[in-house]
Amino acid sequence: MTFKRQRVAVIGVGIMGSAIARRLLGCGHAVSVFDLDTAKVDALKQQGAQAHPTAAAAASASDFVITSLNSAAVVERALLGEAGVAFASADAQRLVIDMSSIDPPSTRRIAEALRERTGMGFVDAPLSGGAPKALLGQLTVMAGGSADDVARARAVMDSLCANYTHMGGNGAGQTTKLVNQLLCAIGFQAVAEAVRLAEAGGVDASKLHSALAGGRADSQILREFGPKMAARDDTPTGRIDNMLKDLEAVQAFAQGQRLPLPLTGTVSELHRTFVAAGLGPEDTAAMMRQFNGYARG
Repeated sequence: MTFKRQRVAVIGVGIMGSAIARRLLGCGHAVSVFDLDTAKVDALKQQGAQAHPTAAAAASASDFVITSLNSAAVVERALLGEAGVAFASADAQRLVIDMSSIDPPSTRRIAEALRERTGMGFVDAPLSGGAPKALLGQLTVMAGGSADDVARARAVMDSLCANYTHMGGNGAGQTTKLVNQLLCAIGFQAVAEAVRLAEAGGVDASKLHSALAGGRADSQILREFGPKMAARDDTPTGRIDNMLKDLEAVQAFAQGQRLPLPLTGTVSELHRTFVAAGLGPEDTAAMMRQFNGYARG
């Protein structure tokens, strides 16, 4: 498939931002990048990206600005802080697409502040599928924003997504992502326990996803992470501490609504235990270490 060439800035090129930038480059887009980690920027420069010294400079060279960052505070700083996107890029024709996972109230506040200061549109576009799906252009993205902005973002999202759904106004995408993360976190723990149970019974756990395919226990998480967990393969696809951040956002929202989410509470505590054991930066598959005292292997 061919795509109309767009000028896109990617602010934040960690595991996800780097995969997004690489996919956009592979689709023929002109990609500008900014990150405080110059080594990550240099790796993308070698693949054709243009490096910039600030978020504002990267945005100034682009029509679309994608942010892929770790927290609401960092997103706000990148967009509204000194040398941020709004600092030197007050162009209402630019569109910000925030592909970070942050809480809905912060999303709405940042979107409104950006509009008031610059006139720029804002789409919250959190994703599911991780870096592997980003590289294939097969992400699932749940979008929040005006109908016009969400439609305009398709010029970029069509290169990244297999499923792109408008869920409502700003914050609706992030609320849907909380639902996604609740389901994923519980699913990851279930698959980890299933793998360990199979191993304890002398079953080749690497075959679980094939044996259960098409049945009610089948799932994308089982298909992707069952073999990974069975092989103790910690190749980075996502971080445990990022999942904890999202689970804490789920809990904060639920507490505000006095909404009981007992499984979410249990899985959140497990993730806090993983982070306390030093597994925060590790891939989700490192959850398997809960069964051997958190030792590697």
